[in-house]
Amino acid sequence: MKIVVTVKLVPDTNADKRIDPGAKRLVRTGVETVLNPFDEYAIEAALQMKEKRNDGSTVTVFSMAPESGKEVVRKALAMGADDAVMLSDAKLEGSDVSATAFAMAAALKKTGFDLVLCGTQSTDAITGEVPGMLAEYLGVPGLTYVRKLEGEGTTIRAQRETDTGYLDVSVQTPALVSVTKAINEPRYPSLKGIMGAKKKMISVLSLADVGIDRAVGSDGSKTEVLELSNPPPRGKGRVVQAGDPAEGATVILDFLKEKKLL
Repeated sequence: MKIVVTVKLVPDTNADKRIDPGAKRLVRTGVETVLNPFDEYAIEAALQMKEKRNDGSTVTVFSMAPESGKEVVRKALAMGADDAVMLSDAKLEGSDVSATAFAMAAALKKTGFDLVLCGTQSTDAITGEVPGMLAEYLGVPGLTYVRKLEGEGTTIRAQRETDTGYLDVSVQTPALVSVTKAINEPRYPSLKGIMGAKKKMISVLSLADVGIDRAVGSDGSKTEVLELSNPPPRGKGRVVQAGDPAEGATVILDFLKEKKLL
């Protein structure tokens, strides 16, 4: 089975983030770039599936990012992935969710896959929309918010998280699955893995290589940021001294009704 894990390169979670008022995009220059933490759970899920199947399955890391991000991608290779593919092209800059998913789908169709694994969301945009859109552009079943994953032959079985519990679902490959942080605990790269990653191949594709001839980036995006503003400062909290539990409950109920929460 050819398992492909999509990873995003994001600013360090602890770094100060700011928006460029002109471009209205997150400033990434001068900020340390790391693997999206949510994607590490997808990498671990892929590696565990490969190890359990023990049938010659492979794990390929895929990232849509500038070539300068190669060394960040190598962390995924150090965890145990076999190789990596990067879709890198200046014309991709400014792509929204739809344009990103479209470009990724074109590249994945070019490289081939049986199973695509994704993290639920990224720490910079936090939309959680790419996995669903990517499955749609690929034309394959998409299982999102998966907390348990098994694969046997061409059948993928999963537990999908819901607001009230979980659903047992199964699909035939090719398919796409996005996993939550509940699925596993990602491994740390070993010294042997780090040294071995330096020798593993990272292929770089351009838009022309994958046959994309329509606009992507800012020109091909369906959304546009028109205005940015800082959130209003948080006001002081309201303190109420209730004489007894019944009075306190009444105060809370009135407050919720006032805020139209009931």
